[in-house]
Amino acid sequence: MRMNRRRFLTASCSAVGLAVLPRAAFSQQYPARPVRIIVPFAAGGPNDLAARIIAQGLSDQLGKQFYVENIGGAGGNIGAGQAAKAAADGYTIFVASPSYVVNPTLFATVPYDVHKSFDAVTLAATAPTVLTVHPSVQAKTVKELVTLIKSSPGKFSYASPGAGTPPHLLGELFRLSLQLDIVHVPFNSGGAAIGSTLAGHTPVSFGALPPAIQHVKEGKLRALALTSTTRSQALPEIPNIAEAGYPEIAADIWTALLVPAGTPKELTSLLQREIARLMAQPDVKDRLASFGYQPVVNKPDECAAHIAAEYAKWGKVIREAGIKAS
Repeated sequence: MRMNRRRFLTASCSAVGLAVLPRAAFSQQYPARPVRIIVPFAAGGPNDLAARIIAQGLSDQLGKQFYVENIGGAGGNIGAGQAAKAAADGYTIFVASPSYVVNPTLFATVPYDVHKSFDAVTLAATAPTVLTVHPSVQAKTVKELVTLIKSSPGKFSYASPGAGTPPHLLGELFRLSLQLDIVHVPFNSGGAAIGSTLAGHTPVSFGALPPAIQHVKEGKLRALALTSTTRSQALPEIPNIAEAGYPEIAADIWTALLVPAGTPKELTSLLQREIARLMAQPDVKDRLASFGYQPVVNKPDECAAHIAAEYAKWGKVIREAGIKAS
């Protein structure tokens, strides 16, 4: 019986070892085939551009093709839903942005669970929203703009790229936190929103930085602040919102990389390390900076905590402002 028991234990240990080995070997061989990166929006937007830089860099570093697949529609929900259903094998990466945490509150239903459908890999980059005004507005600072709006309730409006977009939510955070009587005017793109402010139709605008940079430099728009936690290389003279006196409105537009829940931790760690290595390269920093992004890399648990905090923050804003998906 002692011999049988000894054999049983030996066999059991061997079985455990065999169960572990394939997973470790799988991690060492990754990637063995092309890896798709799902962007839940059409090609050409900021998240798509960032994803393509990351895809090219990972292809070069890991020796297999990482390619971007654009699956747009429903404010990012269709792409997120397809990514959530993908195999948890490291061969599908999802590019998340603020819409990922906003949509569960904005829409009646979404095809994913913001807390359970994905495992976080890392934040990859952040970009500010810029608060601009038409030159005819008699305000040179955010404080002066707040005073002006309070002195003329209901007479000011602000443009955004659309209902539920990050610039819109920042505008609503601005309105709610400072108890301002200002009207939101949604457009169907960042370019259209900036165009309305350029023409003086909506004197104030919250929008992504890239469409506004050249107009600010030419003096056709006045930038009062970046709603980020840092200044931007693209407009280094413009203060961030905390420096302007309103730290409670600080928020970045961010890009994060996620994988379907249950993806082996070895692969999540490998991807995080490779992205960190990529984002440290000067040429990558320069390319991201050219359209207003700043590389930001953190650990998977830090990324997950960021997403949870953003979900709570923007859910509160959406409910208080009564925003619904259009």
